[in-house]
Amino acid sequence: MGRELLTVLVLICTAGLMSLAAAARVIRQYERGVVLRFGRLRGQVRGPGFTMIIPLVDRLHKVNMQIVTMPVPAQDGITRDNVTVRVDAVIYFKVVDPVDAIIRVEDYRFAVSQMAQTSLRSILGKSDLDELLSNREKLNQGLELMMDSPAVEWGVTIDRVEIKDVSLPETMKRSMARQAEADRERRARIINADAELQASKKLAEAATVMSDQPAALQLRLLQTVVAVAAEKNSTLVLPFPVELLRFLERATPPQSGTSKAPSAVMPPQPPTEDVPALGSSAPNGASHTVPFRQPVSTADRRAA
Repeated sequence: MGRELLTVLVLICTAGLMSLAAAARVIRQYERGVVLRFGRLRGQVRGPGFTMIIPLVDRLHKVNMQIVTMPVPAQDGITRDNVTVRVDAVIYFKVVDPVDAIIRVEDYRFAVSQMAQTSLRSILGKSDLDELLSNREKLNQGLELMMDSPAVEWGVTIDRVEIKDVSLPETMKRSMARQAEADRERRARIINADAELQASKKLAEAATVMSDQPAALQLRLLQTVVAVAAEKNSTLVLPFPVELLRFLERATPPQSGTSKAPSAVMPPQPPTEDVPALGSSAPNGASHTVPFRQPVSTADRRAA
């Protein structure tokens, strides 16, 4: 009889321990527990620590309250200016109401993922390619606003949305590269033309100063010669202004016994003689003769 009582006590203790083990639950610091008793919400949200439930009656759902990082699969879309792009993003969200995350939606993670994909496709169709490439911050804010409104009903708040990468077709990449190259060339030409304009103005000012002081031109010529001579050149071309020759000619006094060479050799001209001109009348009606020098040939001179 004593053995039977001992066996019963051991069985009761074992069952109690098993029930206690089945009823005991531990909730971590970053989790919250939602208890459903026979399918109905029971009590308040269980906090972190040790808690007890009724086995086979209660069911405890643990909800993670940490910020979840979820990548959005790459989506193919067409922008407002009819360019095909492929965009992927990443979402940062967290659960703020564990009860709504369990009761209002079947799987809040899957729901947030699908909503992110549809929102990303929608924002692609409303944006231009330039805006998509250069103004991502505005698009991120637009995505966050589009996703945050329905997510609040699920007990989820969207912390941040970031567009990671934008893939373009190869033809579009080449076109954009040519456009960027043409823009850089245009800016280079404008800068070069501006430099030429400024240099021309400075040269005009320098020419005005040198016109007041002719010696400045000679000094500039000597400086140019020195600069050219500094290089190891075998040939030196020295421009010599004609004005300097005239200046030296005027400054040099003429020497006695020397005569200036004729500037040009004229061919010998035959002697001329006065021949009466054709009849003409003077203003008062009297006729007079106008001398006319006619060339005389060699035979005529000999006959004379």
